[in-house]
Amino acid sequence: MSTISSPIGPLGLWVPGIDLRPPTESAALAAEIESLGYGALWLSEGLVRDPFLEAATLLNATSTLVVGTGIAVIWGRHPRSVRAQTRALTDSHPNRFVLGLGTSHRLVVEDVLGLRYERPLAEMRSHLDRLDAPDPLIDLVGLQHPSAGRAPRVLAALGPKAIALARDRSDGAFSYLVTPEHTAEARAILGPGSTLLVEQAVVAGVDADEARARARGHIASYLAARPYRESWQRLGFTDSDFADGGSDRLVEALVALGDDAIAERVAAHHAAGADHVCLQALPGDFTSAPVDQWRHLAGLLLPTRV
Repeated sequence: MSTISSPIGPLGLWVPGIDLRPPTESAALAAEIESLGYGALWLSEGLVRDPFLEAATLLNATSTLVVGTGIAVIWGRHPRSVRAQTRALTDSHPNRFVLGLGTSHRLVVEDVLGLRYERPLAEMRSHLDRLDAPDPLIDLVGLQHPSAGRAPRVLAALGPKAIALARDRSDGAFSYLVTPEHTAEARAILGPGSTLLVEQAVVAGVDADEARARARGHIASYLAARPYRESWQRLGFTDSDFADGGSDRLVEALVALGDDAIAERVAAHHAAGADHVCLQALPGDFTSAPVDQWRHLAGLLLPTRV
């Protein structure tokens, strides 16, 4: 595997729940994100629409923006379906789709999807083996598919073993709710030949109390998820940081609040080895798109567009 060749640039947006609004609205949001100069738009696992179908809508609405799944959950998805959907997007929009895969965590897989969550790393290896295997149906009919090429692939990875798997079996790793210290550790495992994508939650353009309330609510929603707690423990956080909705230390380490902190955190991730930082602007209401923050952050962090 090698680094991602898609022109994602140093900065993108991670946009959860974009499929909660009609396709025409999500398409308009993608067009605005492209016009603001962001290199990529990353989709969460679909809430009401499949993320691969949503990616097609967003790619059709734009001309240069890279769209990636950040991430699509492997549980319940047959590798052949993933391969076919990825091929369709890559053939229609060469060099503009990135396949991001992950195992998520027990609360999502069992409580929401109703599937069994066990041995996630082994399941990911098995999924990749099947994803990379020859397609028996295509071989059966002797079809030579004129594909535009394999889509870049990244794996969600927090722990050392998952990061090593991303290094060995994909084009890079996608981290979430991490600090620049984690970014440096991930880069050391990945080495120079893999792409490192880092999600960074931020709140911009609101007063300090509101920003902190949004940040604390965001972190509180992940405190029960074991993979994140274990990741934070490896970074030096303790049980006391996980009590009462999360300590100030934990919240401030994971969510950048205000312009200065945001600019410093993005720079720190890049300095630690991130190739691309995906900003997640936290809205006051999950169902609303934080367009004002996207515009503000573009003015703060992206080169002025002529």
